[in-house]
Amino acid sequence: MKLTRRSALGLMAALPLPAFAQSFPDQPIKLIVPFPPGGPADIIGRLISRVMGERLGKPVVVENRSGGGGLVGIEAVARSRPDGLTIGLASSGVLTVQPHLMQQMPFDASRDLAPIGLVISVPQILTVNPSLPVRDLREFIARAKAQPGKLSYGSAGIGSSLHMSMELLKQLSGIDVVHVPYRGAAPAVTDAVAGRIEILMADVPAILSQIRAGTLRPLGISAPKRLDILPDLPTLVEAGLPGMICDTSYGLVAPAGTPPERITLLRNAMVAALNDPETRQAFAAQGGTLVGSTPDEFTKAIREGSARWGQVVRAGNIKLE
Repeated sequence: MKLTRRSALGLMAALPLPAFAQSFPDQPIKLIVPFPPGGPADIIGRLISRVMGERLGKPVVVENRSGGGGLVGIEAVARSRPDGLTIGLASSGVLTVQPHLMQQMPFDASRDLAPIGLVISVPQILTVNPSLPVRDLREFIARAKAQPGKLSYGSAGIGSSLHMSMELLKQLSGIDVVHVPYRGAAPAVTDAVAGRIEILMADVPAILSQIRAGTLRPLGISAPKRLDILPDLPTLVEAGLPGMICDTSYGLVAPAGTPPERITLLRNAMVAALNDPETRQAFAAQGGTLVGSTPDEFTKAIREGSARWGQVVRAGNIKLE
């Protein structure tokens, strides 16, 4: 899911830390990942938690709390004490899509959350189970149009970025495929590999091993350009679908009211994690683009992403079931 403001990590020095913030943290920090273990959000959370803990001097402990396309876990963050000891890894789906789907959100992201910084953006790959006899995007669209409502695709939940990327693809291509929501990307991948669903468009880290193993067939990637790790895979734009550029973005958030000096310290630790050579290498191997934005840049990205995906929700008349 596209959050458009990007910053070069090499140009981003850590913000100065007030002396009185040095006593924080005095206990481990809980990082709520609002999706199940094994999915892309879980991978990202565990990659950054190690260096963040080293930088902060206290462990950063990942807690998986899934449900509602990421909504359940981030609601828990919003309702936590604003002391900086509970933070969350929010997906762009929760921050920019869910508010357009629900008449009454359990929290208001602009009021109840304090952005720390955008961590990473990850493009998505359109894949099919190898039993579906299509080899490229053109054949896939033709097959779907010949069998309207017969093929199904999985997502990480209603309103998740995986759902919205396929909805955008449906609107751009004019196909009719059935949505099957899951509690996170990992179970959707399992069912796609097993053939219980024919289609899955998911973040690169979630399905890269399956693509390499041949258990899922890739048709195109939603990035503006090809990935170095999959140089033969065309972009979906190259494959014939103009405008099909999107990604899933993940950023750190804290409860609103968290002291600014603690936000600064947490953001410094995040940047340190993204500048760590081992972390950077691991993310590069997964096809992600590191961002490391400031809280203000993250706030602007949320606002711009909300405007874009609100249009897709309205055009598709998408509602929570």
